[in-house]
Amino acid sequence: MERENHFIGQSGAFLDAVERASRAAPMSRPVLVIGERGTGKELIAERLHRLSSRWGEPLVTMNCAALPETLIEAELFGHEAGAFTGATKARAGRFEEADQGTLFLDELGTLSMGAQERLLRAVEYGEVTRIGSSRPIRVNVRIVAATNDDLPALAASGEFRADLLDRLSFEVITLPPLRVREGDIGVLAEHFARRMAAELEWHSWPGFAPHVMAQLEEYEWPGNVRELRNVVERAVYRWDDPEAPVAHAQFDPFDSPWKPKAPAHRRMDAGAAAGPFARPLPGVSGALSSNSGLATATDLDQIDDLRLAVDRHERAIVEHALGKHRWNQRQTAKALGLSYDQLRHAIKKHGLLEEGE
Repeated sequence: MERENHFIGQSGAFLDAVERASRAAPMSRPVLVIGERGTGKELIAERLHRLSSRWGEPLVTMNCAALPETLIEAELFGHEAGAFTGATKARAGRFEEADQGTLFLDELGTLSMGAQERLLRAVEYGEVTRIGSSRPIRVNVRIVAATNDDLPALAASGEFRADLLDRLSFEVITLPPLRVREGDIGVLAEHFARRMAAELEWHSWPGFAPHVMAQLEEYEWPGNVRELRNVVERAVYRWDDPEAPVAHAQFDPFDSPWKPKAPAHRRMDAGAAAGPFARPLPGVSGALSSNSGLATATDLDQIDDLRLAVDRHERAIVEHALGKHRWNQRQTAKALGLSYDQLRHAIKKHGLLEEGE
């Protein structure tokens, strides 16, 4: 777990989830933490441990998806020497390591059915048996598990044990995705940016240009806080002028005119999966996407003034390109396929001259 990280946010949905974790922490009962990737499930698990009576005991973490199925049970419950090929000596499992403390099981939904059955016994009776041994070992462990899967649906389809789900769901804390945390994107972006500026030894933090902050606010953030941190820190460290507001942020780090092309059959499959519409760039809401030339169906339905929508789209593209090229107008004009005079006209038309200068 990243111990330097801490909770930052002010939205009601986020604060409610944190408060629920605080209330559940003193209870020595299992807790399930549900949320999309990057929403802070590990931080909630750490809070549950630190605010409990077990805070001075071990907090042991295991990512259930990081190990092959054949090793998960040995990792969880330990093994005796000679229990399987390569087991040259006895080894305690994560349950024994976490005795009197907390065991955090991340990606719980990936556990095999065999591991689920053994986990059920450990939760029910407080006993684990090392692989290759017939002697059970008593353990006192509080389990916190996390997943981004729909466990009730998996249980209904027979892919997850319903009895295990019942025993682990004394409390279920569902973390809100960043896109619904009203007011938190700007707060988090400022925090990550100031931290990166300090790491780069800038004397002060100049802030973001208004159009960049608008892009951050409008983006959907499928990777949530983790993705936001990467985008912000990348934008700051790539910016060469510590005295000027950061005027460009690259949301897709793989975006490059020289990136390898996928084979034709993969491109066709990807196009079919994406459908006829593509999500527009952040900051180009309600207009055509500069990536694909197409808009989402929802955005198209919302356009009631074509000229205004086109003007807004043109401004967003010019503003984005100027920031990307650090307001070098000749490079920007070349990148957009415009003459220098055409770009100057667009800058004047949209009132961008003041910001650039």
